[in-house]
Amino acid sequence: MPTSRRGGGVTKRCECRGPTGQLLGSSCPQLAKKNHGALLVRQELPLDGDGKRRPFRRTGYGKLTDAQKDLDRIRAILDLAGEDEDAQMRVGDFLQGLMTSRAPIPETAEVSRRLGVGVPLDGRMTVEQWLEVWMASKKTRATTNRSYRSHIKAHLIPRIGHLRLDRLSVGHLGEMFDAIADESEVIAAENAARHEQIARCRWSKPGRPPAAARGKLAEERARLAEMKPFRKTNGAATRQSIRRTLRTALNAAIARQLITFNAAAHVELETARRPKGLLWTAPRVAEWRRTGQKPSPVMVWTPVQLGAFLDAAEEDRLYAFFHLIAHHGLRRGEGVGQSWSDVHFQAKEIRVAKEIVTDGWTPIETDPKTDESASTVRIDSGTVAVLQAHHLRQMAERDARLKADLPWTDTGKVFTKEDGTWLHPETVSDAFRRIVAAADLPPINLRDLRHGAAALVKEGGGDLHDAKVKLRHSTIVLTSNTYMELFEEAEQELTERAAAVVPRARRAAAPAEPPAAR
Repeated sequence: MPTSRRGGGVTKRCECRGPTGQLLGSSCPQLAKKNHGALLVRQELPLDGDGKRRPFRRTGYGKLTDAQKDLDRIRAILDLAGEDEDAQMRVGDFLQGLMTSRAPIPETAEVSRRLGVGVPLDGRMTVEQWLEVWMASKKTRATTNRSYRSHIKAHLIPRIGHLRLDRLSVGHLGEMFDAIADESEVIAAENAARHEQIARCRWSKPGRPPAAARGKLAEERARLAEMKPFRKTNGAATRQSIRRTLRTALNAAIARQLITFNAAAHVELETARRPKGLLWTAPRVAEWRRTGQKPSPVMVWTPVQLGAFLDAAEEDRLYAFFHLIAHHGLRRGEGVGQSWSDVHFQAKEIRVAKEIVTDGWTPIETDPKTDESASTVRIDSGTVAVLQAHHLRQMAERDARLKADLPWTDTGKVFTKEDGTWLHPETVSDAFRRIVAAADLPPINLRDLRHGAAALVKEGGGDLHDAKVKLRHSTIVLTSNTYMELFEEAEQELTERAAAVVPRARRAAAPAEPPAAR
């Protein structure tokens, strides 16, 4: 019989009793017989939270080798904790749970893996627990992590966080995404109802409303106050983004051998269609002025409209910023993060090496997101002149502040606040919106100003490949998905202008009437 060590071992026990009824235990004379009694594994575990002993006991083994195998596994699992008191407690709790449930003693490697990543040792980790462990180890960009955290907090934990990680199925995720879509439809309907209620609260006629009308408006405003505020809907693109977050997290769980199946990779979702870039043609502008609705989330100014904006922005201290983005397609963060050391006037190029983005509201400097983004952009002579004039203005601001004994911080950035410190990215967006409103132009976002650079490529005789290079896209597929319709519209306008160049002596024939419907 193996000798016991570390407060445990393999022994035999039986139910034989002496003349007085007490159990004979190890003094039973029959224990020497091969088939008498049952094998018992006993091992002292780390003390519990109250400092009390808690031995592990298990009986019912048919062979000594089986009992010894379990004892060796238990001791190897105990050795995993080393001198770490917290790990010792967790291992003790784990083994005590196995004794109570009579579950098999697992391989040491499996317990070591679970112990090493800080997950429950009993294999009953929930989705919420894994997402917390996963996020704690993430080393991706701050903006990416913020997106992950948003998806986890708003959607994944409330809907599937309670489920066991190893039992998460495609069915669970199908139900979750259906629920998100249903909720989004409700939010959209509530938003529409709020828009309608806001319209009822306005007095559309000239002058002050009469007393009776004021009472009616007060009632409508009271109803408006009881309605839910505007909320963001979660369309197909958002649901795809949520799935990407979960799929990435589950792939990490597979890499750590916690699960073997990624349910997020197999759930079917509606395809998210990338918004198409459309030109603000005269009919679209007229319809927008009539209804207030944009034809597409991505709208692009014509060269005439862009020129009107730049004329309106020319006296603003951020004019050079808008000129650079409009002509050469830098992203907002890339423009704010651009350094003078990466601007080369003689070579007519700038190198995009850093960007300033926001983590919540805090601006942070990071590398561009992709290798394609971190590249050199060729600029035209006009942009060189604009940047040189901007540099002179910036130096004049610096000299004036130093002369007045005011602080100046030399950050080396092309676009800064008056004291030389970083611009907050939202500052340029606010300035952009202010100038657009004052110029009475059809609305676009600051990001759409970057999209407009693709339209200028077409106007200059370029094709989709040239637009891909200008905007530093990773693939031409991305460029085509966004700008193909824009290029086709520009092609049609170019075709009409080319046809109009040819002089004719006779008047053009009127368009034929369409045949009557039969």
